[in-house]
Amino acid sequence: MTRRPTDIISAMLAPLTFFEARCDDKSTLRKLIALAHDRSRRHEAHALFSEIRAKTLAAYERKDDLALAQYAFEEICAKTLYNLTHEPAPFDPDSPFWVLPLALDLGRKLGVTDASLISPLLRIDQQ
Repeated sequence: MTRRPTDIISAMLAPLTFFEARCDDKSTLRKLIALAHDRSRRHEAHALFSEIRAKTLAAYERKDDLALAQYAFEEICAKTLYNLTHEPAPFDPDSPFWVLPLALDLGRKLGVTDASLISPLLRIDQQ
């Protein structure tokens, strides 16, 4: 039986790791994974969000739907990580609730048909 994550960090790490192995642009995925593992550095997620946003704008200009899905997922992870620090100027408080929907969107664009591969939270138990 696969163990389901019980906190937002674990819930984010599953899709971050999954996509890091499948996306061509791994740089900011790797930074997000590092920040998720290191609580003392999570305040850096605000600047990382800005770095990802620049990539989002470039992807928008070149009409790259796959990159846009990747960066939307990355942006929401950066927002969520930063908000966990309780530092000033937090992002939208609903950010954690968008992690899995945006992960699913990216997965679909990558051709993933089994959502449970992206996150154990997306596994449907059969009784």
